[in-house]
Formats: sequence, structure tokens, C-alpha cells
Amino acid sequence: MSVLSQGVTDQMGRGLRDLRVSVTDRCNLRCTYCMPREVFGADYAFLPRTELLTFEEIARVVAAFTRQGVRKVRLTGGEPLLRRNLDHLVAAIAAIPEVEDLALTTNGVLLADQAEALHAAGLQRVTVSLDALDQHTFAQMGDTTVAVQRVLDGIGAAQQAGLGVKVNAVMQRGVNEAEIIPLADFGRTSGVTVRFIEYMDVGETNGWQLDQVIPAQEVVQTISAQWPVEAVGPAYGGEVANRYRYLDGHGEFGVIASVTQPFCGDCTRARLSAKGEVFTCLYAAVGHDLRDIVRSSAQADSDLDNAIARLWGARDDQYSALRSAGTRDLPRVEMSYIGG
Repeated sequence: MSVLSQGVTDQMGRGLRDLRVSVTDRCNLRCTYCMPREVFGADYAFLPRTELLTFEEIARVVAAFTRQGVRKVRLTGGEPLLRRNLDHLVAAIAAIPEVEDLALTTNGVLLADQAEALHAAGLQRVTVSLDALDQHTFAQMGDTTVAVQRVLDGIGAAQQAGLGVKVNAVMQRGVNEAEIIPLADFGRTSGVTVRFIEYMDVGETNGWQLDQVIPAQEVVQTISAQWPVEAVGPAYGGEVANRYRYLDGHGEFGVIASVTQPFCGDCTRARLSAKGEVFTCLYAAVGHDLRDIVRSSAQADSDLDNAIARLWGARDDQYSALRSAGTRDLPRVEMSYIGG
């Protein structure tokens, strides 16, 4: 059996199992922790369409990643539902035999109209970013006039279509602490698993400060004071969320403690930008271009395979585990560019 068929490992022995694919860098919200309007305003130059990978090119790259060991694929943005006919890409990726888990992350604003078609094309799960149920707080964090009800309608439509649904909520001190209990209650009553995420220092534009982080353990203590819970083991190797089950049987919630409890040691995720760059860490400064290989008629699939294997084999990223004053000013790619 060849090394490629076994899957590659990086310098820390971590395999390549998860691929996050950004299909666009555009978004219809301006969340202050991701795409602050003062930076990503009306005049911001997003990628021209000609620079984006086509759906056929994306599917080819995904297939190459599966030959290195990837089994889970997540479509992201920006906001991926802004990419026209996204269900066509879903169908192409779902047809790759090695893809066992195909999911999508969205802000949910456009989800109600697309959920059924996405599920029919082969999408299995969606994760909806929802930081608040209170309209004022939702509008403040998203810097938007969109009604939070549109997102809730999208979640309902996804459930109705048969998609698995999770909600991700970024928790920021002084902004949405009051939403912890309402969001937890929403998860308990709707059958949706809510995951509370520590505010992260991704990118260089969100003005991140450590004192803005609400530690995951504080979230757990807040919820458990209302409804008793117990810890649950991970559902699979490399799971990023710590899981907790409600003792009264009303589901579970998760916390993602990427700041206070880094999980670099078993990170198996690579990220593909909308223009075909591979980022081996959420905090990477630069990506590695695959688009030229994909678009060169002289390049065979083996060239793509070898490029991915070399990139992952050289990987030694562990930013969160090493986070310090020394890493604070290092250049980092924006979350909106590679989808978080």
C-alpha cells in the first residue's frame, strides 16, 4: 500500500481528516468579530469571480484531499449561500465515495430558501452562526438590519428538510453574556445542539483582547446553575467541542475553548480558500496555492496529490497552544477569507 493511500501525517503525527472549503469571501453580514464594517465596507475589494475556483475545480481538489485521508468536508465562506447554485457543488462533492460527512456553515439568513435543495443534493448537516436571540444584540454583533427571525426560520427549514442542525455562538464579554441562558434554552426546546465558542484572535481586524473572552468553563457553570449537566465524551477523535448532557434529558450543548484549552495537539483540519490556497492552520499568515496546478492542463492529479502531501507533511502549526505576547502581533489570515 502506498503512503498516499494510507493518508499523510504532519510533523506532530497529526493526520489529515477534515477539509473546510471556502466557496466565497463575500458575506451579507458584517459581524464585528469577523468582518468589521470599518474594514469590510462598501468599497472593500472582494475577489473577482474569475479568481474563484469553479465548482468543478473545487470538486477535483476535494477528491485529491480525500486521497490523502480527508473524510469530512465542510463548505464555508464568507457566507457560502451567496454562491449561486451551491447545491450543484454539494452534489459533486457528495458523489466522491470517500466523503463520509458533508456539512455547511452559514449565518442562516438565506437558509430557509435553500435548505431543501441542499439536502436533496446530499448535504447532511448545517451549522448556523447565531450569537444572540435578542434582536438588538443580534443586530449589534452582526452589524445588520436583518431580523433574527430570518435565521430562526432558516433553522426550522433545515430541520424540516431533514438536515442535522447545530448552532454556533461566539461569546464576547460585555456584549452577549446575557444570551447564554436564552440560547441554551433554545437548544433544549428546539432539539438543536448549541455550541458556545470562546472569542478568538483570528485575523488582524477585530481588535481582540483577552479580557473580552468568556471562558468556556464560565459558560458551563452558568448553564449548569440553571439545569444540571454532566460531561459527555467526544463523539469522534479530534472533536473540538467539549460536550455536556442535560440530566433532565433535554439534549446537550457544547463549548469550544480554543483560547483557554487549546486543542492543537489533535487538529486534523486543513482549509481551502475560495481562490485555491491551502491554509494548514486557522491562524496561518499565508496560504499555499493549488489553483495553478488545477488550471494547468499539463498537471496531472498526481501533481495535486503530491503538493497536498508535501504541505501537510511539513506542517507543524500549533498557534493556540503557543499563544503568548510573542504571537500576538504575528500576521494572520482573516476568518472571513477561510471560513473559520
